[in-house]
Amino acid sequence: MLLIKNLIKRYGKFTALDNLNLEIQKGEIFGFVGPNGAGKTTTMRIISGLLKADSGVVNVDGMDAVTNPRELKSKIGYMPDFFGVYDNLKALEYMEFYASIYGITGNKAKQLCLELMDMVRLSDKADSYVDEMSRGMKQRLCLARSLVHDPELLVLDEPAAGLDPRARVEMKEIVKELHNQGKTILISSHILPELAQMCTNIGIIEKGKMVVSGTVEEILSARGTASPIIMKFTAGQDRAVEILKQNSLVRNIIIRDNSISILFKGNETEEAEILASMIQNGAMLSSFAREESNLESLFLQITAGDEQEVSE
Repeated sequence: MLLIKNLIKRYGKFTALDNLNLEIQKGEIFGFVGPNGAGKTTTMRIISGLLKADSGVVNVDGMDAVTNPRELKSKIGYMPDFFGVYDNLKALEYMEFYASIYGITGNKAKQLCLELMDMVRLSDKADSYVDEMSRGMKQRLCLARSLVHDPELLVLDEPAAGLDPRARVEMKEIVKELHNQGKTILISSHILPELAQMCTNIGIIEKGKMVVSGTVEEILSARGTASPIIMKFTAGQDRAVEILKQNSLVRNIIIRDNSISILFKGNETEEAEILASMIQNGAMLSSFAREESNLESLFLQITAGDEQEVSE
């Protein structure tokens, strides 16, 4: 459904995308993960035809996105991370306006818009003014807007950003429903546990490059040793921190009350050696164990870089 090869985008001297490669099969929910500034939004805007790449290939369902921008937009529904709404319009009027852009008008437009609003749980808000709606409702209205032309590929940039837990659950259920209807979905989010639950595949991007991609299970299995080690102390925690900072295999030291979390790139023997070193130097530990693998720990390991970080 979507194929990206050697995509490059620069803003002056800054390289936002550095030979990015990405492939999404028809029917997938692909989770696009990366730290702020990694290139996620730039990629999504290029896919949606809103931004021109400096070089590279973007192919949507066999169609070259560069040479067929008008036809491309008929296949893609884009929900941006920041979107404009017309506050002086009622929700149904807002929807009908976007339907008219695609040549859908009259009773046909009204029926379609009501059906889409029902799908995103807004059927009772047709006569409500947009500026009176909550952020979660506006997010769902924007999603409904992106569906008026029945696109095959949905590009959703942080659809759950700023939502409360209940609104996030509603958005997740709607995305799953769209997937069940056969939509292919590219979605970015910083809410990694929820992303792991709903996505069939995940890709982690950093500094404009795809670092790793595959199913969540495949990635976690391949990088199981990346899971953090959690240590709890009854005494000697400060001395333990000094020992950890001196070990070249330790990354991303995080201190919380009487516990320490680290990313450790060594094997089991080296784990035992660092544990013994802390004990020999006066640290008293009540527990020392690796956390169960999850997408958050994988993300921290991949994007931790080479610098150690101590936070209190």
